[in-house]
Amino acid sequence: MFKRNYITALTALAVVLAFGVAGVSGQMSDKEKRDQVKKAGDTARKASKVLDELMRIPANSIPESLLSKAKAIAVFPGVKKVAFGIGGSGGQGLISRRLQSGWSAPTAFKLASGSVGFQIGASSTDYVLLFMNEDGLKNLLEDRFELGAEGSVAAGPVGRTAAATTNAQLEAEILSYSRSKGLFAGVSLKGGVISPDNDRNMALYGFKANELLTGVNKVAIADIPPATKVFQEVVTRHAK
Repeated sequence: MFKRNYITALTALAVVLAFGVAGVSGQMSDKEKRDQVKKAGDTARKASKVLDELMRIPANSIPESLLSKAKAIAVFPGVKKVAFGIGGSGGQGLISRRLQSGWSAPTAFKLASGSVGFQIGASSTDYVLLFMNEDGLKNLLEDRFELGAEGSVAAGPVGRTAAATTNAQLEAEILSYSRSKGLFAGVSLKGGVISPDNDRNMALYGFKANELLTGVNKVAIADIPPATKVFQEVVTRHAK
């Protein structure tokens, strides 16, 4: 219990390290909304580039068979890790869900984690997550969930024609990929905490993450704002 609480505290520290002190969701001024939309557009461009680059090299891309089965796709570009004795990482990303009408409006989420042990330095890592079943999707509707605790996660296989053959990959709710330097690789991203960024979602769409992902308040594909449309288009192109 102590260890779990300690890791939770480190995760909170990771958020502070990565984002600073966050504001409380509520009424935003027009300037605050514009700032949130601008930041969302920057995240969407970076996330789109990450997914494009991942799929560009057949020998190191996500297998098409997995993309065709994925219920949702998340990309967290440039997740920052800062460590000085205690480490923490955090970043912003977008998640789009497969609907009967196509891929949903990209929804803003945060990814954060903490770590123990002596360490020093800083790094930036891109993450791509595939949510493979309804159980994985249900976790996204919570205020926060921990990868590997509430949601089983396994390193995703690479290679456009590769097959997910291990039991861990076949049974995982979430398959994960990362790139720190050079090529992408599967990574078991356990301990990371995903939570919705509803300040950003409200600024973009006027709805919170769970409303966007469940379809309670679906945003028509034609009405997705330009700031995040590019990500929806890239996901649609690679995951038909």
